[in-house]
Amino acid sequence: MDQLNGKHALVTGGARGIGLAIARELLRQGAAVTLTGRDLAALDGAVAALAPLGAAHRVRMDVAEPASVEQGMADAVRAAGRIDILVNNAGQAESASVGKTDDALWARMLAVNLSGTFYCSRAVLPGMLEAGWGRIVNVASTAGLIGYTYTAAYCASKHGVVGLTRAMALEVATKGVTVNAVCPGFTETDLGREAIANISARTGRSQAEATAALAAFNPQKRLVQPDEVAHAAVWLCLPASAAMNGQAIAVAGGEVT
Repeated sequence: MDQLNGKHALVTGGARGIGLAIARELLRQGAAVTLTGRDLAALDGAVAALAPLGAAHRVRMDVAEPASVEQGMADAVRAAGRIDILVNNAGQAESASVGKTDDALWARMLAVNLSGTFYCSRAVLPGMLEAGWGRIVNVASTAGLIGYTYTAAYCASKHGVVGLTRAMALEVATKGVTVNAVCPGFTETDLGREAIANISARTGRSQAEATAALAAFNPQKRLVQPDEVAHAAVWLCLPASAAMNGQAIAVAGGEVT
């Protein structure tokens, strides 16, 4: 514990699910944490829940908008100092066959999942390089490593995140900065519950049957828990993980090896 004392971590999409779990674990390791998102009420609730663990702040930011990212990062630095750790967690997931994937759906997946990761990383890298230390952890997905039917836009965006991770990692490899990705399988979050609801609506399966269908992708036959993703993500931020760079680590019970 307390291996990240004096570090400032920013977690996008930090108000709930995997992002909130990561923020909680970063605080336990001694970091100051800034949560970002578009819903101020949800952010305020998350900050209140995290308060017993340490210094948590919130900044309203839309990762898909470069101007919003620039302003949000500046606000975060004013509140808690240079950003030493960035967790790009904000994301969206929608499903449709390729033929029914319209331009708007395609653009949304790329804007939030891929461009948002790029905008935020670009914003924090100068400070990390100047300090000679930094950690960027991108929350991708097993959909960034393999394909799934009816999720072409989502898969493309998450494959892009993995490619961006590997490219950035090579650029900063000698600079004291590491860039890695964690790739959760189907996880028990709001996005996971939305996927279950969509399966039920489209197929007529019960919620239990739809949940089992998603859990079946995991060789452990269960949904991944947010805390399990958080532990993997935060380990990549610790001093002991300094040799981990450019990796895309599946947290999926063995679905992807």
